Amino acid sequence: MGKAARWGGLLLGVAASAPLGAQQLSTLCESTRKMSVGQWASYTVTGGKANGDQMRFAIVGTEKRGDSTLYWFEISHKGADAAQNGVMQMLVPNFDAQGGGIRGMIMKMGAQPAMRMPEQMISMMGQRSGQNPALEITRRCLAAQVIGTETVSVPAGSMSTLHLKGSDGGEAWMSSDVPFGIVKVITKDNATMVLTGRGMDAKSSITETPQEMPMMPGMNR
Repeated sequence: MGKAARWGGLLLGVAASAPLGAQQLSTLCESTRKMSVGQWASYTVTGGKANGDQMRFAIVGTEKRGDSTLYWFEISHKGADAAQNGVMQMLVPNFDAQGGGIRGMIMKMGAQPAMRMPEQMISMMGQRSGQNPALEITRRCLAAQVIGTETVSVPAGSMSTLHLKGSDGGEAWMSSDVPFGIVKVITKDNATMVLTGRGMDAKSSITETPQEMPMMPGMNR
């Protein structure tokens, strides 16, 4: 699931917000924080190492932890190598959260059984990375530079977007009418990801009961 994780994390580069268009940017980023079970957006990639890959982001369920409602954020990936295809589901706080990493994770690679990662392993991973791809979309949106308003055509249709640019040279076109906000992304390596579909009827791509992933030697010390 390396490709899925990378795309989930580099959707937007980080740059200082430009005064021009700052209000538009704030409104747009606020819209990306909205989270509803069933929302989904699908993409295809051209160029770069991920050329031809297909991806879908979705909210496929909720889970209560104390007084908080957490959301299952799913990234599914299909590419040329079927063995590398898979689904990653992360239990995350609402996008409105100021902090908070992944609270649960389920992974399914190719034809292998779905596996649920132990919470202790997730906690140790969080200490090293702390990355919540869902929350990063909103955080990086707020830090982007506004280029202007543009109408772009993608397989999902023609739509008005806010054109953003990152300090690494990557660019993004975003719309408040799209779940997660992302319409088009061009990375610094000239790979392009475009919106191919969207909706509010997403179901989990994992239909089997996940098995418990065994702890790796030395991680329970």
